[in-house]
Amino acid sequence: MSVTPPPVPARRKITTRTLRRMKAEGRKIVSLTAYDAITAALLEEAGVEVILVGDSAGMVVAGRRDTLSVTLDEILLMTSWVAGGVENALLVADMPFLTYQVNPDEAVRNAGRLLAEGGAEAVKLEGGRHIVPTIQRLVTTGIPVMGHLGLTPQSIHSFGGWHLQGTDTADAEKLMEDARLLQEAGAFSIVLEKIPAPLATRVSDELEIPTIGIGAGAGCDGQVLVTHDLLGLFTAFKPRFVRRYAELAGEIRTAVEHYVDDVRNGGFPTEDESFFPDQG
Repeated sequence: MSVTPPPVPARRKITTRTLRRMKAEGRKIVSLTAYDAITAALLEEAGVEVILVGDSAGMVVAGRRDTLSVTLDEILLMTSWVAGGVENALLVADMPFLTYQVNPDEAVRNAGRLLAEGGAEAVKLEGGRHIVPTIQRLVTTGIPVMGHLGLTPQSIHSFGGWHLQGTDTADAEKLMEDARLLQEAGAFSIVLEKIPAPLATRVSDELEIPTIGIGAGAGCDGQVLVTHDLLGLFTAFKPRFVRRYAELAGEIRTAVEHYVDDVRNGGFPTEDESFFPDQG
């Protein structure tokens, strides 16, 4: 007698309200980056709740030194690709350098394109109190906003390098106040990057909206990594906060070397990998 297995329950669509509920229930939020549909679909199948089209693509995809040269058109194109692989995860797109800093009107136009043309469901902005009016304007327009505090890569030249932020009392208090201001402005979540773990825990405990950490310790409400770092595809450098769950760069290199050898020595293609007249 055969038994029909119970149907697998469909995953519910992740929204900004879902993330707030997860924080209230003490459930950790998982986020990773994607820049194409295939990767996005794999991340979603694995259970990732938030997929970020990050301007980190400038470094891990385009081979640039930082994120500053990534353009709106580039992020828009990648977001549209990623949207093709996303059904349930929340899709967030980074707003590149100078697409939101000039004035709120320009920020609305650019963010609106990421939603209307790219298929994003929210945007991420870097910065504290100085971008509060922009966040307020975006939220009023109906565009969900994720904040980003701590080490903000678009300000890397101001920081003088990829240094830990919020290390002294004054800087820690400023970051704490910036987090409160972003929440009051309407941000639904805040990324905390490369700040001391105790400070990130304090911010997470005091805010009602969820925090997503990257190099900010385990006290955040969720974590995000660049997928190319997690998979060991990006090997130019490895930040302390990155854990490589695979070493795909080496595996890809070995596979390609085997292919090169097989082509050169006549081992590929074989008859089984070729067509003949009677095979149509």
